[in-house]
Amino acid sequence: MNIEATLKEAMTIEGALGVSLVDYESGMTLGVLGGGPNLDLEVAGAGNTEVVRAKQRTLKSINVDDEIEDILITLGRQYHLIRPLVRTRGSLFLYLALDRGRSNLALARHHLKRLEAGLEV
Repeated sequence: MNIEATLKEAMTIEGALGVSLVDYESGMTLGVLGGGPNLDLEVAGAGNTEVVRAKQRTLKSINVDDEIEDILITLGRQYHLIRPLVRTRGSLFLYLALDRGRSNLALARHHLKRLEAGLEV
C-alpha cells in the first residue's frame, strides 16, 4: 500500500482526527490527512520527531536493547499515537490523533500495526 492509501485507511480508524507519516531524522512530513485549524499535523509531526529522538536516546543511555513499538500521549480529549516504523521503514513514524471519546485505543494500535506491515514507501 502506498502512503496515500495508508493514510486514508488510517483515517477509517474509529475516532481518527488526523494522521501523518513523518521522517524523524529530518522532521519532514511525507504525507498528511485530516487535522484542521486546531490540529496542525505538519507542526505536530515536526514536534513529535523530538519525542521519538528523545526516547531513543534515553533507551540507549540506560542500555535497553529494544525498539519502540509505539508512544502514547494522552490528553484530556485526545490520544496521540506515535508508531516508529524502525523495523520496516527506517526513520519513519506514523502519527495518529484520535478523539478520546470516540476511539478504542487497543484497536487503533492494532490497526496501525497492520498498516505498517503493508506500507510501501
